[in-house]
Amino acid sequence: MAPDPVRDRWRAAMRLALEEAEQAARGGDVPVGAVVLSPDGTTVLAAGHNEREATGDPTAHAEVLALRRAAAKTGQWRLTGCTLVVTLEPCTMCAGALVQSRVDRVVYGARDEKAGAAGSLWDVVRDRRLNHRPEVIGDVLPDECARLLSDFFRAR
Repeated sequence: MAPDPVRDRWRAAMRLALEEAEQAARGGDVPVGAVVLSPDGTTVLAAGHNEREATGDPTAHAEVLALRRAAAKTGQWRLTGCTLVVTLEPCTMCAGALVQSRVDRVVYGARDEKAGAAGSLWDVVRDRRLNHRPEVIGDVLPDECARLLSDFFRAR
């Protein structure tokens, strides 16, 4: 595979998100993991993985939990300059949370053709009618991210 400096920059963080996704799977949740990086792009502010089954909370998606934890750590809801790295393209709820949190960018692994809201099915995060539009970088370690999901659903 040819080097891709744009995507290569985010591989280490995506591996951390994959570790979070594996925790979700061990707990019986859909294996999606996320990390929020500080404006320097390397320091992890917070992490999360799906916890809907574990908590009974329909909003306990990896992205929402990671954003909540990052906001708590920084003491502010605006996560300007931050990057959210997630193993699966965000759904509409999570895309809305990304816009509301003012993150600068979202980096995702696997595309979600059924529910993706960062370019696949919808493009909520880049909708020109909104007041904030984060940069979107997709397809970072997509095979690894998709494999984790496929293996989880195959086992069910």
